[in-house]
Amino acid sequence: MAKEIWLWFKEQIAGLFGAAGRLIVKLWRWFTGWVRTVSGSVWRKIAVGIPVVFFLYIFVGMPFAHRIEDTMQFSYETPEGGSRSVAALVYLVDRETRTHNWTPNDPMFMPGWWLDNTPNYQKGILKALSRFSFELRDQLGRSRGSSAADKDLETASGNLAKEPGRWVVDFPTRLLPTTASDTYYREGSDQFKAYNIRLAAGNAVFERRSDNLLATLDRIALDLGASSAELEHYISENAGGFWPDTGADDLFYEVKGKVYAYTVILMALEQDFRKVIADRELASIFTELLRSLTMAATLDPTIVYNGAADGTLANHLSMQGFYLLRARTQLKEVTNILLK
Repeated sequence: MAKEIWLWFKEQIAGLFGAAGRLIVKLWRWFTGWVRTVSGSVWRKIAVGIPVVFFLYIFVGMPFAHRIEDTMQFSYETPEGGSRSVAALVYLVDRETRTHNWTPNDPMFMPGWWLDNTPNYQKGILKALSRFSFELRDQLGRSRGSSAADKDLETASGNLAKEPGRWVVDFPTRLLPTTASDTYYREGSDQFKAYNIRLAAGNAVFERRSDNLLATLDRIALDLGASSAELEHYISENAGGFWPDTGADDLFYEVKGKVYAYTVILMALEQDFRKVIADRELASIFTELLRSLTMAATLDPTIVYNGAADGTLANHLSMQGFYLLRARTQLKEVTNILLK
């Protein structure tokens, strides 16, 4: 009996495949017949029309895809007993991957692929958030350095470390569909939310000790120092050239994104560590630090120039680097006080 059922099932499947094959043949014959009826003038119109439509689609879509959101007027909820800085991280990830479109992995047929400022700005934000997520995993989210890492923080930090340019199809690495970068980032955001909810319920750790704040600020200072050195190197190699510098705005907006994210995180850390800051009388220095970072994060030139130091045109990279060095100096002042 079972054999007869199996044979009947195979016959039905074979019949379905046969019907599908015959339908495909009919459709193909119809299509090829229709193609033969199309005149040469129509084909010329199609050949011209497709590129024109594509160009208009890209041209109209680019202003909608372009978004540099550097406002310091924002709001996000923090669960009572949770961490303000974790909530800030979640807010930025969600804003750039859920509220807005994540442009660094847009394929060529999307308007975001044709932009450079927005993708670089978003990549800069993600770099800072990824760096801070490791501090959460290794430092702030542990009772002591030797204790086990929180599982949500461990997984979430790994998700934020994924390269930003991966789309659902990543031909250089594999032919089959893969997970897009922004999907990993959204998963990381959900894991940070879960951690913050557990923290609010007393089932997770966020150590608000002065040595943890010191270590976190040291890492941020090092990262800002690396960006400052990158700016200095780029200026020394390219400033004041005869031809337009198409790489200056790429670097400017990536650094801008990084500084913006660190500014938002440091504003939140000020709330998380308000007792430490009050006990060490750091409030005024911290305010000046945030002012310097805000100045760097909100620089918004119409065109980014990389002019010579003594030239007529401005050098916006130098101005950005000035505020970075100032902020880094103020960070060192804060950490020096925390060391005492």
